[in-house]
Amino acid sequence: MVVLPPRFQQDLQVHLSRNLPSDLNANANETRRVMQALPACPSNINIIEIQRRTQEILNRFSSGIWLSKMPHLYKEIYKEDFNPALLPYFEYWPHICIAQKVCSSSNRDVLLFPVTKTHHAVKSISGQEGKPQSALTEEPAQNRCAAASYGDFKQKIAALLVNYSSGLWANALPKVYEDTYKATFPHDVLNHLGSLSDVCTVDYVSGNPQKAILYAKSKKNSEPLNATGKLQVHEDLKKVAEQEASAVIQEAQEESSENITVPPLIVPAETSPSVLVVELDNTNEVVIRYIGKEYSVAQELMEDEMKDYYHHQNPSDFHVRSVKVGQLVAVPAEENAWLRAKVVTVESNRIKVYYVDYGFNESIENSKVYKLAKQFYSLPFQASKCRLAGLEPFYDDPVLVKMVDSQTCGKIFAVEILEKSDIPLVVLYDTSGEDDININAICMKALCDKSLELHLQVNAVYANVRVTNVCSDGTLYCQVPSKGLTRLSECLQKLENYFLHKQVAEGSVSLPYCGKICLFNCKGKWARVEITSVHSSRALDVQFMDTGTVASVKVAELREVPPTFLREIIAIPPQVTKCCLADLPRHIGMWTPDAVLWLRDTVLNCPDCSIKVVKLDESHRIAQVYLFTPKNFPDPDRSINRQITNADLWKHQKDVFLSVSSSSFPLLKGKMDSPQWTRVHSEKGPSGPFPHPAEPSGEKMASVMPPPLPLPKPREQMDVFVSLACHPGYFVLQPWQEMHNLETLMEEMLLYYSKAEEKRIVVEKNKLYAAKVEKRWYRVLIKGALTNGLVSVYQLDYGKHELVSIQKVQPLQDTFRKLPFQAITAQLAGVDQQQWSEEAAVVFRNNVEKKPLVALLHAVVDGANPWDRKVITYLADTSLPDTDLWIHDLMTQYHLEISKAS
Repeated sequence: MVVLPPRFQQDLQVHLSRNLPSDLNANANETRRVMQALPACPSNINIIEIQRRTQEILNRFSSGIWLSKMPHLYKEIYKEDFNPALLPYFEYWPHICIAQKVCSSSNRDVLLFPVTKTHHAVKSISGQEGKPQSALTEEPAQNRCAAASYGDFKQKIAALLVNYSSGLWANALPKVYEDTYKATFPHDVLNHLGSLSDVCTVDYVSGNPQKAILYAKSKKNSEPLNATGKLQVHEDLKKVAEQEASAVIQEAQEESSENITVPPLIVPAETSPSVLVVELDNTNEVVIRYIGKEYSVAQELMEDEMKDYYHHQNPSDFHVRSVKVGQLVAVPAEENAWLRAKVVTVESNRIKVYYVDYGFNESIENSKVYKLAKQFYSLPFQASKCRLAGLEPFYDDPVLVKMVDSQTCGKIFAVEILEKSDIPLVVLYDTSGEDDININAICMKALCDKSLELHLQVNAVYANVRVTNVCSDGTLYCQVPSKGLTRLSECLQKLENYFLHKQVAEGSVSLPYCGKICLFNCKGKWARVEITSVHSSRALDVQFMDTGTVASVKVAELREVPPTFLREIIAIPPQVTKCCLADLPRHIGMWTPDAVLWLRDTVLNCPDCSIKVVKLDESHRIAQVYLFTPKNFPDPDRSINRQITNADLWKHQKDVFLSVSSSSFPLLKGKMDSPQWTRVHSEKGPSGPFPHPAEPSGEKMASVMPPPLPLPKPREQMDVFVSLACHPGYFVLQPWQEMHNLETLMEEMLLYYSKAEEKRIVVEKNKLYAAKVEKRWYRVLIKGALTNGLVSVYQLDYGKHELVSIQKVQPLQDTFRKLPFQAITAQLAGVDQQQWSEEAAVVFRNNVEKKPLVALLHAVVDGANPWDRKVITYLADTSLPDTDLWIHDLMTQYHLEISKAS
């Protein structure tokens, strides 16, 4: 705020109390410019651009700026140096500015003002040889001064100014005159102050005559007195101009900062980025921060730079004078940290800000808001939002929001991004334990009706129990009659009636993801299923929520839960209880296939079983029970527990190792034998579109072989994918052009074997089978068998050796024998050594495994079987921008460096 000396304060109050005109006038003092021939401007300067910028600068000032300040202002606003040679030219640009010489002819004593709407009148007067014209002489004086003669009026002005030794602002003169003499002041006099020059001294401080100062003429020392007064006023005006200049510079810088665009936050390209959940108001606006080099690490570096930058600056230079809503600012925090923030609301002395990198609001004092330097605009705002998939229909439910808040806030999760948009759709996973936990699915359970949950009691007996699933480890899934099961039956019946009037394809699932609850039609009945694994856009795994059965199905077979029934479907907890048989002898150990299949044949889908609860394991959510069929209840000696213990079902066969003649693969060493594993028919899985073909005989299975994979000739190239790399002497290739066909085959096998009936099979050496490894089915070659029910298999399309349960081996059907085996055993050409160290193997593996490369074949070594073939080939990585990387050169160079080092 500008503080004037006391002698000016009264005049200023008088001036501010009146609504005085602000138009400029073509007065005599405007003609003080010396009209000379315009000198030539420097030829290397864009005068038009300089003049345009000058107008922009002057328009920011209400009271003018000193000419000497122009280079400094120009550089601050436009970040360019101003040529001082242009300063004299401002007096010759009347269409750009008004130049007013205040005291001397030096540049620093010239004030510049913007050209207003009346500047044309100024120009017209300035062209009349600089002679002031008094408007009072153009009209009779009595028309303007009715109360006194013109001479008396001047004398009263002179007498009045004697009381103001430091001068009186011209704008204040009418008010002071009327208050003193109780007479009307002729207002036109203000537009022709030159007419008073014989009774007072008129000092123009700008092109606006209302900003002139009037001094009384003194007979003694009048000139020194006036000069002293003028000097003081000029010093005051300089202070005012400098303060206004500083304010305009800061304002210009703040406006310039507002025009800087912060780059948008790019969602990470990686499959499962990590995020920190900050806070949420609802599940459609969960505030998160990405963890990684380009995100949290970059933010930490920026905040370190901010801390160092503001520590070495004068805080007053960066304090924001005029805070605006939406403005980006810097805010000091604890431990001398500085954070980026955006202004949300502005109150009297407090400001609400949103920390753009942390995602929360805070109300702070307005004195804690500072200008954000431009270098801190480059990093995108790190706080972003996401939507939790599956929870959208209930996004603002208080119970759900509370559950999500307690499970997620302040924790780091892996995130699966389903839709990349302004607010991405995601699934959160807790990967801190042995198993990944789907947080979306966990939180969805908060919407379940607790009154419909089944709570088993120890030593209680439950009748009319139905065993719905028996797993390979002997675990049982049972449906126990309850209020929830009755509600589920009613709800599913309503769904049956609903879908009778709908098209078959209506309500198909367009975006499958793990944890999503859908509907599946099994044997003509609709059932609730939860997606547990997505293999591709066509095939996925589901678990039947109310039976515990796991199956692989087509995406097209799933249906969305209609919105009308969604709340009711979600509210009913899963109506199946996980159980195991109690008090089995310790020596039994791992369940044999025969024991599992006997249990399935005995109790599966038997509607009238009974159970007695012996123990509840809350940590594993499993009940230890005695199981009875209808005829044997309640005699403990005739329970399923006793029967399966007494049956001859637990004999494990000896370890058996199979060899494949003339095979190039590493073999298991051990005693040779001719194994025969049997498998009996069990419960049919969910019905599907695949008919079960008759099992071929051993002779037919041996004769039906896929065609050999066509290979290029030596010195020809092929695009390959390295699926496995042990060392340069042994790695596995896949033809790149056939990978789509292989994925299609894998999907078809997954869907077929998930629904096909289980058959009694004979496992023989050197024969082809289908085996389930983890969650997918592969074409395999049997290599060996162990006593614990595992068999060693070789994946004919991927080149890997695996151990799998005999229960997961099935005949390989003819429909899956048409595509050539895709795995090609290979050896690197162009290298001499045969033995490779572990360090060299690691270097090789890091440069080729799981990468698409170009293979230049050197030789092909044929074998008795398709899987016995081997190629000797060069490999080249062509993904580099400037050159191709030949792997044999890389390994040779590595070997030379190691040799030199040793």
